[in-house]
Amino acid sequence: MNDSIVGTPLDYGLIIGYFVVVLGFGALFARFTKSTKDFFFGGQRFSWWLIAFSCVATTVGSYSFYKYSSKAFSYGLSSSMTYLNDWFWMPLWAFGWLPIIYFMRITSIPEYFEKRFDRPSRTMATVILLIYMVGYIGINLLTLGKCLNVLLGWPVFGAAALVAAVTGVYVMAGGQTSVIMTDLLQGMLLLVAGFVLLFLGFSALGDGKGLLAGASNFWHLLPPGHRLPFAGFNRPADFNSVGIFWQDAFGNGVAFYFLNQGLIMRFLSARSVREGRKAMFFILLVLMPLAAVAVSNAGWIGKALAVTGLIHTPADLDDVFVVVADALCRPGVFGLVLAALTAALMSTADTLINAVSAVAVNDIYRPYIKPGRSDKHYLSVSRWVSIGTAALGLSLVPVFGQFGSIYVAHGTFTAAVTPPMAIALLFGVFWNRFTPRAALWTMLGGSLAVGLSFIWPQLITPFAHGTPMFAHGDFSQPSYKAYTYIRALYALVVSAAIGIVVTFFTRPKERDEIKGLTWNTVKDAMRIFKGSEPNLDEGREVRARPVFFEQTEPGQADLVQVDPIAMKSMSARSGDLVHVRDSRRWLGGLRSVHARLGEPAAEPGTCRIPLELAVSGSLQKSRRLLIEKMI
Repeated sequence: MNDSIVGTPLDYGLIIGYFVVVLGFGALFARFTKSTKDFFFGGQRFSWWLIAFSCVATTVGSYSFYKYSSKAFSYGLSSSMTYLNDWFWMPLWAFGWLPIIYFMRITSIPEYFEKRFDRPSRTMATVILLIYMVGYIGINLLTLGKCLNVLLGWPVFGAAALVAAVTGVYVMAGGQTSVIMTDLLQGMLLLVAGFVLLFLGFSALGDGKGLLAGASNFWHLLPPGHRLPFAGFNRPADFNSVGIFWQDAFGNGVAFYFLNQGLIMRFLSARSVREGRKAMFFILLVLMPLAAVAVSNAGWIGKALAVTGLIHTPADLDDVFVVVADALCRPGVFGLVLAALTAALMSTADTLINAVSAVAVNDIYRPYIKPGRSDKHYLSVSRWVSIGTAALGLSLVPVFGQFGSIYVAHGTFTAAVTPPMAIALLFGVFWNRFTPRAALWTMLGGSLAVGLSFIWPQLITPFAHGTPMFAHGDFSQPSYKAYTYIRALYALVVSAAIGIVVTFFTRPKERDEIKGLTWNTVKDAMRIFKGSEPNLDEGREVRARPVFFEQTEPGQADLVQVDPIAMKSMSARSGDLVHVRDSRRWLGGLRSVHARLGEPAAEPGTCRIPLELAVSGSLQKSRRLLIEKMI
């Protein structure tokens, strides 16, 4: 088999066709983007299932197929550890962090740092967050560049540039709405393609005797060590349980769920906190286990195929996914699988590009460079920043290409960048006493300590749990390649120590200054969000026929009216916040709008809506509505 070029013209045609479809899909939904709220947060209108499936496409990047297939080939079932070991963050996220950012209308992570702490903390958080997200984009672009290099023989950088251009264009056009809708398509495709590859592998190993025989043969062909659910505690240097826990479950877990501006924006696009929680628990309990199998099985199957001699072991293990897909798939099916790889890349990159644009505009351009401009102006700038972000991520492709594998490049990068900011945020959310000065020095001092560890890796040795400093004991390697994963523990401990010490020597904010910004003041956040006491009585959604009217009363442009029976069914009162949406549930909230209940004055079975409000939510007079009380 030729390692350089695989596939057929049909496969390449499918991949190109997929690019065209994604661009068209993104452009189609760009018409729903009318403001910066739409561009960054999709109008906060979407249902839980749409958020959940689009998040799968965000969490499963193209680097996932590449790096987990590589590790699955080398170490077996334990490659799924990083997808399944961060569940313990979910209660803190769902009942602490999510309601804070949603009800306090936090538009960016740095904005939270200013509200909770001060302006210097926001500036430091902005710098770290931009480095993290742009670097993440670079890793994704490197991955697909390597994939197209194997497929077509194109230079890695040139292939990455093509993907950067396509992704930047449709994010520029439609923002978060286009991202969510294209990621829905891509999330479904990558899960389907991942399991198609698994079934094809079982079929090939079954030797004509069926899938069950193939599954049995697969299990017995795996070396004994490949059947274990966990990697060795502190060996080998490039894949061990203690390092993966601190780097992925702890450091990267906090970074991804609490600091990832792209993921935060996705959940801020939900129509309510309740919908966001539903989405996250569905992701955690259903979609993430499926994703772990989808992205790793090429490596597991590939190892069994290599034992039987059906494939050769590629010189670069990052190419395992492509080699296995080429061996198992017929022309056309191979193109589908590679289109899924493209989907994974673009769905992660588009979210991050949109997120970087949000941070750059909301935390730098709007407050410092051009304050007080129109929303139309900021929307235009946001679109151009999206293009620039794609180009900046592309410039990092050669940097990450210097590491031995995508898995190592990703692990080294996240372990170095995220821990100081992760500690500052966790302390800020769950510790009222944590001070602004401590937050700044946690991020600044922690980042400095990480930088010093690249020069003197011996600083990490006391935290290493016996893991080797270098893979294969090769001390001739540059110092920045030492301790790939355990650097995260070193950074977490040093950052936490700095934060605790500085906190007890500095003055915290008064309780009134942090209302709604810590986990035990969420009720205050709800009160601030609504502007009055929240209505937490349980009710049910009601169905009504829309009646549009021209609004003339000032200050009532967001008021809708229903009849008294509907008010009672919703357990609602005048002034409560409601979500009004098209009754076709499969739209996922695409045609919907947030509003406030006025006095019950509508005819039975109707909902009176100001025409301007209905237009902003793309509601149609011919379609019945569902009205749901929020708080």
